[in-house]
Amino acid sequence: MLKLILSSSVHRLPQTVVPTLRPATLSTSPLHKVLGSLRGGRLFFCSGSGDGADAEAKVVESGSGAEESQTKASSAIVSTNPRPEDYLTVLALPLPHRPLFPGFYMPIYVKDPKLLAALQESRERQAPYAGAFLLKDEPGSDPSVVTGSDADKNVYDLKGKELFNRLHEVGTLAQISSIHGDQVILIGHRRLRIAEMVSEDPLTVKVDHLKDKAFNRDDDIIKATSFEVLSTLRDVLKTSSLWRDQVQTYTKWVRRGRKKKYKRISEEQKMFGEEWHIGDFTQPRLADFGAAISGANKLQCQQVLEELDVYKRLNLTLELVKKEMEISKIQESIAKAIEEKISGEQRRYLLNEQLKAIKKELGLETDDKTALTGKFRERIEPKREKCPPHVLQVIDEELTKLQLLEASSSEFSVTRNYLDWLTALPWGEYSDENFDVTRAQKILDEDHYGLTDVKDRILEFIAVGKLRGTSQGKIICLSGPPGVGKTSIGRSIARALNRKFFRFSVGGLADVAEIKGHRRTYIGAMPGKMVQCLKNVGTANPLVLIDEIDKLGRGHAGDPASALLELLDPEQNANFLDHYLDVPIDLSKVLFVCTANVVEMIPNPLLDRMEVVSIAGYITDEKMHIARDYLEKSTREACGIKPEQVEMTDAALLALIENYCREAGVRNLQKHIEKIYRKIALQLVRQGETIDATIASAQSIEPKNAKVDFDESVQRDETSEEDDKVQIDLPAEQSPCPDNQSTDNEVAKESEEDKETETKTIEKVLIDKPNLNDYVGKPVFHADRIYDQTPTGVVMGLAWTSMGGSTLYIETTLIEEGEGKGALHVTGQLGDVMKESTQIAHTVARAILVEKEPENPFFANSKIHLHVPAGATPKDGPSAGCTMTTSLLSLAMKKPVKKDLAMTGEVTLTGKVLPIGGVKEKTIAARRSEVKTIIFPSANRRDFDELASNVKEGLDVHFVDDYRQIFDLAFGDDLSQNVEN
Repeated sequence: MLKLILSSSVHRLPQTVVPTLRPATLSTSPLHKVLGSLRGGRLFFCSGSGDGADAEAKVVESGSGAEESQTKASSAIVSTNPRPEDYLTVLALPLPHRPLFPGFYMPIYVKDPKLLAALQESRERQAPYAGAFLLKDEPGSDPSVVTGSDADKNVYDLKGKELFNRLHEVGTLAQISSIHGDQVILIGHRRLRIAEMVSEDPLTVKVDHLKDKAFNRDDDIIKATSFEVLSTLRDVLKTSSLWRDQVQTYTKWVRRGRKKKYKRISEEQKMFGEEWHIGDFTQPRLADFGAAISGANKLQCQQVLEELDVYKRLNLTLELVKKEMEISKIQESIAKAIEEKISGEQRRYLLNEQLKAIKKELGLETDDKTALTGKFRERIEPKREKCPPHVLQVIDEELTKLQLLEASSSEFSVTRNYLDWLTALPWGEYSDENFDVTRAQKILDEDHYGLTDVKDRILEFIAVGKLRGTSQGKIICLSGPPGVGKTSIGRSIARALNRKFFRFSVGGLADVAEIKGHRRTYIGAMPGKMVQCLKNVGTANPLVLIDEIDKLGRGHAGDPASALLELLDPEQNANFLDHYLDVPIDLSKVLFVCTANVVEMIPNPLLDRMEVVSIAGYITDEKMHIARDYLEKSTREACGIKPEQVEMTDAALLALIENYCREAGVRNLQKHIEKIYRKIALQLVRQGETIDATIASAQSIEPKNAKVDFDESVQRDETSEEDDKVQIDLPAEQSPCPDNQSTDNEVAKESEEDKETETKTIEKVLIDKPNLNDYVGKPVFHADRIYDQTPTGVVMGLAWTSMGGSTLYIETTLIEEGEGKGALHVTGQLGDVMKESTQIAHTVARAILVEKEPENPFFANSKIHLHVPAGATPKDGPSAGCTMTTSLLSLAMKKPVKKDLAMTGEVTLTGKVLPIGGVKEKTIAARRSEVKTIIFPSANRRDFDELASNVKEGLDVHFVDDYRQIFDLAFGDDLSQNVEN
């Protein structure tokens, strides 16, 4: 027999106690005074003896077949060794989590009322036995994953054959010890195997009782394996407090139920902790004991239960307890590391606190609140004279409150952050402004070409400030298409004025708190953008660029556009109130510059507070200057290319602008120039690598010739070719030549290196119009002009687009002609306004035709189709009315208009010509299409006069206020009525 000494401890499992249970008598076999457990508080190992009032029963010992006499039971617990033939048919109980081993308790819950009633009935009939079988996992599930109440719920739903198919074949004959509600306490006795199903509800099965295979108890291998299991269990109990507490809990059960069968070992026998004598084990019981109390998963435990070979069962159990040993060691190392870390941090904290206390007593350091107060007072002291009195009052009150608050309170953090913001703002601090107009003009011209309107407005601002001796804040809005320099001009303006620069974008902004700040009561509250701006720049008169003001959002957090009304109002922003600071801030000295693409998208009340300066875009000449003076230079430096290594001709640059970059801005032009220079950089690097390889190859092939040339270059006296070679190859200290001759050699080497450098010079890269496609691909744009001479019914108009100006053809053709078939069909993706213009043009054309050719019934009897190419481009606007009318009259009179003529203007039903927009863009488009004659409404004369002379050069422009003047200019022979500009 084998002795096992187990210690007490372990806290990982709940100490479940069933107060009504009594340990059952198993036999007078060596298995006695034994208590075990399974993790989770589900299994309890039972002890028993053969004397006293306890009932003894007949038992078939494992492998031996020896039987002992049976006595009557003296308690409610019946014989613990029922005869196998008495229980060949049993109720099947599913176990969802772990199998029940012989000799262990297990509480289970039975939710099926029929099954519960059957168990109660069996217990009352003094035959309280059932079969406990482990439930198989669902197909596809991971057996290592612990399931919760959902899995139990699924078990309760299984019935009949479905439940039968999910049960493992090998289980345990279990005694029904007690029933409390739906909780049933089972005691395992022996192994069973399911033979067949007898009934479905409740599930009853026919079983075969299993015995262990015969084995030799004195076999050395079995003894050695048993001792190894015992030794491992003892080691686990030494390292794992979980197992010690667990064993101690279960030994209390034995002491409560079987005190006279339990003995405590003497103090001299203690090996560790509080130890208890567990008793003698048989090898089969030892294997079951180790598997039952291990933390193995249910399939591994089921494997031990199904194994009838005692030696194999011991090996399986040994493997499980060895794993427990390793887990215990890992747990111990983790706990030790964490304990060391925590103790180290606690020690450091205590020492720091002691150090603080010592320094405070010695006057070397103050506490946190005193230090914070001192910092805030020191920060505000230089600004005290310039700071407004109401702000100083708030700061002093908050400093007093900070001293009274506990450092651990939430209000302390709020007050500290509030004081941090209040004292960090530049109260009354202004940067020295530049009132030198000439210097400002120079700075603006250095950074941007053109933009005359913007530059003049800034120079006016500086001039007014110089005369007044001080400058006030203004709100300027720069509007124009993308890429014209609206955002970048803001930084140049700040540099010209010698002001700090701050930019923030409001595109998509939907929260008022971003402008006005959050209330301090909110967690994570912060001031608005303007307060953050003043803190960052450190002055009260910065230049603030508010980008994308036409793209303001509106959400559930308010309307930011309305919040900007106070910020951008010169009459209100002198006392701007931020929700976080809750004190007025003077923003009257701040210069606000806003940018927008479409002014119409800005709310009218907000637009009314701003001075709008339109930036129409750049013409080709301006783009050429910008590309040469700014873009090409900066891109070349960014790519590391020297000016002498590359040359881009004017023809190539002009083709790049006309065929690839027609946008009003220069952002796309910059991208294309960067693309060209990147390809040039790659080309130069490849050329350099090729030249290096060529030179290296030449030097390695002809070393002799190199030496001869070297000798000739220093012009020294030669004795023989062999002597020359020897002298050159020798080191300096071994050279037989004189000192002056060595110096000549060094000079010759330098000369040779210079020659190699000249040889390695990379050829200059030339970018011209023919090879431009190699760098930027095929042209994106083509000539707007489709016709050299417009045919009958076709007239060239002028249109404004987001990319600048463009020419637009109006085409009309006759579909069919017949009495009373007069009609007009329109295509070309025209908008509602443009469709109305076609109807107006049709009416005006009929009236003009009646005046000019009364006998011509063309419009009354003709079905006409009017088209505006290209059909894929949406078009809308009223400025095509004059062009449509002219196109219809050209078709009616079968007479084309004058060559190189373009026009634009809105026409009324009476023939009056109304003004249009985009004069500059349309003029540029006409020049690009080589138009010589342009017709504008008379009301646009002022807009045309403001254009640069290079834009108006070479154009014959006519201004009209009635369509009859257009008729004379388009179809007449005399063009002497034009107005020169």
